Amino acid sequence: METARARIPPPDLSEKGGSKDGMPQRSDDRLFMQLLVFGECADAAAVAGHVAQSGVEGAVYENVNDPRGVALLSLTSTPEAFVERVRPALNAGPCAALALMPEYTMLGRTYSIGYEPDLRDTLVDRPRRTVLNPAWRWAIWYPLRRSGRFAQLPEQEQRTILSEHGAIGMAFGAGDYAHDVRLACHGLDRDDNDFVIGLIGKDLFPLSAVVQAMRKTQQTALYLDRLGPFFVGRAIWQSSNP
Repeated sequence: METARARIPPPDLSEKGGSKDGMPQRSDDRLFMQLLVFGECADAAAVAGHVAQSGVEGAVYENVNDPRGVALLSLTSTPEAFVERVRPALNAGPCAALALMPEYTMLGRTYSIGYEPDLRDTLVDRPRRTVLNPAWRWAIWYPLRRSGRFAQLPEQEQRTILSEHGAIGMAFGAGDYAHDVRLACHGLDRDDNDFVIGLIGKDLFPLSAVVQAMRKTQQTALYLDRLGPFFVGRAIWQSSNP
């Protein structure tokens, strides 16, 4: 049995991109992002100051839909930081009394599709720039799960459906209306979602308009099992982009 297992090649877990300088791109670097949402916050500024001093990389949001609500978005290339740095920070100081709202917890990782011209930018640099841009303080975060029917479609049909979605996102991004962060969360959240989406921008209305436009696409209308819950917030603190 052990001999037979030794003959089985292990899966290639690296992210793949398009060719660059004539060479295929591969990388094991990726960003993990976690959103934790809390209620019963008496002083959002104190929470933001405490997180800033803790060394956590990310953003603190005031929850638009909860006058006593805040959220922490943390990002790291090593998920151990969620346990070794984020967890202690949230169990100390003004954060210790916060009440976690677990139904809004989201955790995901950046990923590639396979033809990105700059793999490092796709996996690490652009997502970090997006969530830490001080000009883009508004955010909508939500999880989604595709239906099994989508996975059974031919690959080319899947690409066509996803390109419709992508064209809308690119148009909003080109106008500086909304910028998206796409994270895979397979096996990483309690509700077994597939992806976490972040819509980031300088104003709230365009972010809502993106969601509205996406509702008309085939993916949303025909091939989603679940969408949301939605967290809507505005950043009161963002760490500097290294």
